[in-house]
Amino acid sequence: MTKSSQIHNNLAPLRNVMSFMTMVERLEGRSSGIPGMGCFYGPAGFGKSMAAMYCGMRTEACLVQCESCWTPTALCEAILDELGVKPQSTVWRMAKQIQQALASDNIPLIIDEADHIVTKKYIELIRDLYEKSQVPVVLIGEEAMPSKLQQWQRINSRLLARVPAEPLDKQDFDILAGIRCPDVELAPDLAQAIQMASRGSARLIVNNLDSVRMEAQVRGVSGPVSLADLGKFDLHDGVPAEMRRFA
Repeated sequence: MTKSSQIHNNLAPLRNVMSFMTMVERLEGRSSGIPGMGCFYGPAGFGKSMAAMYCGMRTEACLVQCESCWTPTALCEAILDELGVKPQSTVWRMAKQIQQALASDNIPLIIDEADHIVTKKYIELIRDLYEKSQVPVVLIGEEAMPSKLQQWQRINSRLLARVPAEPLDKQDFDILAGIRCPDVELAPDLAQAIQMASRGSARLIVNNLDSVRMEAQVRGVSGPVSLADLGKFDLHDGVPAEMRRFA
C-alpha cells in the first residue's frame, strides 16, 4: 500500500478532512471576481496537516509545510521543488516561475505552518503568488491565524473562507480506533477515558490508542480491554508533567 493510499484509508472519513476538502472545492468553484484564498486554523494536534496531505493527494495540489528557519528564498525553492521546476537565482524570478506553473496546471497552493510566514512578515509574497496565478491558495495555521492576518488587509480581504478545525467527535474516535487498534476491542470505560484524556485532539487519540494496543499485547489481554485490565496505566492528556523535585 502506498503512502497516498494509507492517508486516504486512514483519514478520509474524519470531519476535519472533509471540512478542508469542502473549503478547497468552494475555492475552486468560486465565481469570477470572487477572492480565492482560504484559511484553515486550529490548535496543534487537530489533524490539520494530515487533512492537507489528503487534499493534496486528491487534488494534486502543491503542498508545502513551512519551517521556522525558512526565508522567502527557501519558501520559493520548496514550492518549485514540489512543482518539479528548477529554481532560478532570485526571489522575484522564482515567484514568476511559481505563478506560471500554478496557472498553467491550475492546481491549488496549500501552505502548511503558515504562522512562520506571518511572523517573519513575508506574507505579501503569498498574495503575489495568488494574484498572478489566480489558483486557490490555502493558509494553514494555529488558532490565532485569522486574527494575525487582520493586520495584512490585502491578504485578509482576499480570504473567501476561514474554516476552523474542530475537536474530533465520537464518530471520528471510532474510525481511528478501528484503524489504530484493529485487533483490540475497547471496553466502553476505556474508550470514554481515552476520549476525555485526548480532548478532541487527533494526535492524542492516536498516541493513546497506540499505547493501549501495545499495553494490551504486553499483558496478553483478550476480549474487550477495560481500564482495570491495564492496571496503573497513564493516558496522554497533553498536559506537561510537573517538574520533579529532589532532596
